[in-house]
Amino acid sequence: MDQPSASSLAKAISDLENIVGRLSPVQKMLLGTDGSVTSLLEVVVGSPVEIETLVQRIVPADEAVAQELALKPGDEVNYRVVKLKKANTGETLIHAVSHTPLKRLEASFRDDLTKADIPIGVILKKHQIESRRDITATGFSQAGGEMSRVFNIFPSELMLSRNYKIFRQGEPLIAIRETFPYNSFQDEHRIVVETPSRIHLTLTDLTGNCGRVDGGVGIALDEPNILLEAERSRDLVVVGENAERARVAARAIADHFGLGGARLSIRSGYRMHVGLGGGTQLGIAAAKALCDLYHQPVTVREIAKIISRGGTSGIGTAAFETGGFIVDGGHTFGPGKDKLDFRPSSASPGVPPPPVIARHAFPRDWKILLAIPNIPKGAHGQKEVDIFKEYCPVPLADVHELCYQILVRMIPSVVEGDLDEFGAAVNRVQELGFKKIEVMLQHPLVHRLMAEMREAGAACSGLSSFGPTVFAIADTQCRDIEAAAFEAMEEVGGDVLITRCRNEGARVRTA
Repeated sequence: MDQPSASSLAKAISDLENIVGRLSPVQKMLLGTDGSVTSLLEVVVGSPVEIETLVQRIVPADEAVAQELALKPGDEVNYRVVKLKKANTGETLIHAVSHTPLKRLEASFRDDLTKADIPIGVILKKHQIESRRDITATGFSQAGGEMSRVFNIFPSELMLSRNYKIFRQGEPLIAIRETFPYNSFQDEHRIVVETPSRIHLTLTDLTGNCGRVDGGVGIALDEPNILLEAERSRDLVVVGENAERARVAARAIADHFGLGGARLSIRSGYRMHVGLGGGTQLGIAAAKALCDLYHQPVTVREIAKIISRGGTSGIGTAAFETGGFIVDGGHTFGPGKDKLDFRPSSASPGVPPPPVIARHAFPRDWKILLAIPNIPKGAHGQKEVDIFKEYCPVPLADVHELCYQILVRMIPSVVEGDLDEFGAAVNRVQELGFKKIEVMLQHPLVHRLMAEMREAGAACSGLSSFGPTVFAIADTQCRDIEAAAFEAMEEVGGDVLITRCRNEGARVRTA
């Protein structure tokens, strides 16, 4: 096998940089070095580097490993998974997986490889083995659950990786894959934000009879979520899904506080205008990241007001701030008050988020199923404004019962963990006030989804905000409910996600 040229390796790293964003010199060295990674890490971090073996066993080579190492399928190989970590802090620096053919190892080499936490480079040097390293691939992936736990990062963060082989006398001796987070070994500090999403159960009072209006009830969700990274830059640049929405929010906060530029990278997200509050989460995440980059103290509520979020419902703002089951108290209503008429948040600039009047941890053993059919998005923009104008005020009797359902049934059932009672309240809410209007205006499939998810065993189902997302809550029979949702959406397609409440707000870390 011919050794890859320096120019081809440099091009591969440059191509990777064009996809994932700027790589630091240290990251490029870690991806491209043909020397000892352990020695390089010790210079970079200024600390001795230790090996911790996570997995060590002899396994038969599968087809892929056999081909990579020029073996026969079934030949014995040593499968080793290790962490390279700082000796003084235990911080994980690199995760490495290797396969080594046992028939090509001397007994003493094999003993060191299989019985001790010794870096491979040290073993090669100890046994005076002349070898070369050929880098065969560089790439990236999302961390996922396992890598997020290994490196204590968010599951949607990017990982950089390289594959290489160590050759001795023309034969592959070891095949190795090394992985480390994109946000490690950067030369500038970075802010990483992972948001929740939310379901919006109902608006409370769209009569304004008592001097207040709006009010809302909702639940913060673990998934889906948005992951956004920020680093300082000369200009304000935003890349990724729904970049323009994030850019508008970041520009508003930058102008308000006189902050500098930044590069914001949206690494993961979810569909907008489907009832999960993505616009609010993305806007606050972009603004929060920019403020943290420039050490600007600001509350989530202040951010929401500056970027014109929370002018009707405060659930999205509170979900970002604290998570959990949330009830907000709406806005003052009338001349000289917060609001003079009925309108959605998108048409209520300058109106502050409403106060949270109740917040409680939502039971984590209650599963929340989201069915998102591929039908037109929920009402937004001018269409949403027109609906508020046409259908408000809602009947006062509905508002009275809504308050009863929320105060007397929903809140106590969350506190006591009574799913049946909570479900009964949610089901009734679909028939009252402005939620009744939102449900009435939906595609027939939404009504079918709500009914069939309940019939499949859900304690309740409902429409989140203006939809089309339908949620269901259960503690058993989740797979039956999931199957019922997919069957209902068979003609149009759609997604079903099983998630839980997030009883904390957005997660923010400095990298």
